[in-house]
Amino acid sequence: MPMHDWTAVRAGTFHNFHFGWVAAIRDRLNAGLLPPGYFALAEQVIGGPEPDVVSLHTHPQPEKGAAAVAPSRPKAAFVMPLEEEKERYARKANRIAVHHELGNVVAVIEIVSPGNKGSKHAIRSLVEKATDLIGQGVNLLLVDLFPPSPRDPEGIHGLICDELADQPFALPPSRPLTLASYQTAPTRIAYVEAVAVSDCLPDMPLFLYEDYYIYVPLEETYQKTWDLLPAEIRRLLPPLSPA
Repeated sequence: MPMHDWTAVRAGTFHNFHFGWVAAIRDRLNAGLLPPGYFALAEQVIGGPEPDVVSLHTHPQPEKGAAAVAPSRPKAAFVMPLEEEKERYARKANRIAVHHELGNVVAVIEIVSPGNKGSKHAIRSLVEKATDLIGQGVNLLLVDLFPPSPRDPEGIHGLICDELADQPFALPPSRPLTLASYQTAPTRIAYVEAVAVSDCLPDMPLFLYEDYYIYVPLEETYQKTWDLLPAEIRRLLPPLSPA
């Protein structure tokens, strides 16, 4: 279904939706999207950053014959290298592995909330969290459904690019919301889609190991979460424009 304008309601209303959406994504990943040995947990503390969904595994790498894992390059509106070759070799010497008592953390999903953009400190903390995860070799999918502010004129992805790459990122004016999937190995690459209110959400890649990834069904899980909202809450959102 087309995406709603969540800026029209209070932060607590979106938080309620956010809570259900995180659970829906977690459950969908665990219902067969992740290959054998991988599982997703919600809101796990992994040594500092606290993402919405954590993908864990108990094997050193995915089973490459697993149907859920795709070895080809995902397609996106923007494909942005986040490092040069010399930087890739430099970080091999000091990569930090993040561990969890139930397995190694390989990927996280973060859904941006209004509070993440509510102050300079909050937005700086989010960007530091994202760059810290990427720096530790943890793949990241960032879902930012709130328009840019003076603190992030090109969205959260633009600030992450400022930290990790020399290549600037400019949002299309008609599509100010961003979905960004960050691959950490063998080369850091960002796969970015720009969307707008009333657009359907595209499925986004979530990398598990080097070039192996799954697609996260953002549209399917968004729709499922919306359908479970009470009618009183759904009426708070402005009507969607015709497709």
